[in-house]
Amino acid sequence: MNDAQWRPTKIIGGKKSDDMKNSEVNDTNFKNRSLNPLVEDIFCSLGRDMVGKKIVICITASVAAYKAIDLTRLLIRYGADVFPVMSSMSNLLLTSEIMKWASGNDVVTKLSANLEHIFLADYNRSDLILVYPCTANTIGKIANGIDDTAVTSILSVALGSKIPIIIAPAMHKSMYFNPFVTANIERLKKQGVSFIEPSISENKAKVAEPEEILRGIKYVSSSDSSLSPLLVSGLAKEKNGRIIGTDEDQSKSLSGRSILVTSGSTIEFIDPIRVISNLSSGKMGKAIAHEAYTRGANVTLIHGHGTIELQEASRLSIKRVNTGDEMYDAVISELGTKSYDAAFMTAAIADFKPLKVLPKKIETRKRGPLVISLYPTRKIVDEIRNASKNSKIFLVAFKAGYEKSKKEMTNYALKKLTECRCDLVVAIDVGRKGSEMGSDTNEAIILDKKKNISYLPIQKKALIASKLLELLTTELQL
Repeated sequence: MNDAQWRPTKIIGGKKSDDMKNSEVNDTNFKNRSLNPLVEDIFCSLGRDMVGKKIVICITASVAAYKAIDLTRLLIRYGADVFPVMSSMSNLLLTSEIMKWASGNDVVTKLSANLEHIFLADYNRSDLILVYPCTANTIGKIANGIDDTAVTSILSVALGSKIPIIIAPAMHKSMYFNPFVTANIERLKKQGVSFIEPSISENKAKVAEPEEILRGIKYVSSSDSSLSPLLVSGLAKEKNGRIIGTDEDQSKSLSGRSILVTSGSTIEFIDPIRVISNLSSGKMGKAIAHEAYTRGANVTLIHGHGTIELQEASRLSIKRVNTGDEMYDAVISELGTKSYDAAFMTAAIADFKPLKVLPKKIETRKRGPLVISLYPTRKIVDEIRNASKNSKIFLVAFKAGYEKSKKEMTNYALKKLTECRCDLVVAIDVGRKGSEMGSDTNEAIILDKKKNISYLPIQKKALIASKLLELLTTELQL
């Protein structure tokens, strides 16, 4: 696997003990090695996507260091050969013995005459260097060429040899938004280092979950060269030197704004009890409505079928509909009588409806095949611009695909961007594991009107909703 396959395009101590002998790694260890019994029971248990790939996982002194165990095991389950490197301070939080068990490989905790940094990170020695989790201290050292730990030595060599590097930061929120830390991050990005951003909650910048790291790696390693994915799990942006879209802004960032959200599926009657529909649950729309409400917006949710689990409140109005025509009428009426700042069109409108609805239940015992003539329903999202009182309404369209390549999904999004004259298109392949209709998670490609492409690895729909509202907040404040 070459650098282009791994790297996303830019958009978005002491006396040597027996333990230290575990650090000693020579070139022979990396070639013609048999599978360690410690990992043979999980090797490729989930897939073979990373067979033959050597991944170095560098662990720094974050309290989230324990998550490196799960990430290591997860990578092995997809066939990767994982080599842990630990800073001396990380040993206070996680032992090298545990990481040897997790990886099946000796752990580098200190450099020796065996030149571990060279054998792990010199030209073509490994396929990827992961820093998980990464502290602000280590980010600063890497960005400024400081080499004083096993981890920073590995990264110093990797930067020179152009082995792809992915960093997953973890620290307190105030540290993450320290202007010197953000400057160091930007400096590394300019050198081709990729970042999987943390989620901001509970006053912390929490490291991305192992599953998010895996999805990011797999996406970048298999992405089409025509794409420009942004390897992120957070989309906070900076305005006037300030990061916006963070948790301290959430309760007020959309105060006074009006947001329209459609969600769920619609039904089209064949007879009084039989319908044509789809399996959309409405969970994505519900998550967006809830997130907008918590950020202070006045929200109108027009919901078809599917569990809603929301109750009306002083700033949250819920309208229930059944058919596509009812959804159309409700949306057009709202847009024509009230000025909305944004519309999130997540509802899955049935694409076809019967030419004729039978007035009585169709009897089935004594009849042959039933032929139903269908014709297309209206594409509501195409008419939002003309129907809205606010000509500058921020319009977000959703596009579903099924078992399509990322290139195909991106092309679908590009087409919808033009057809709907929207500001964002969120493309989701509902044929992918974890993104199925009714699931609590999604994997998404986001395309904006400037044709910038962002990729969101699989994650909770509530987290995706938060990121979409961050983008809206940024847009409205520009």
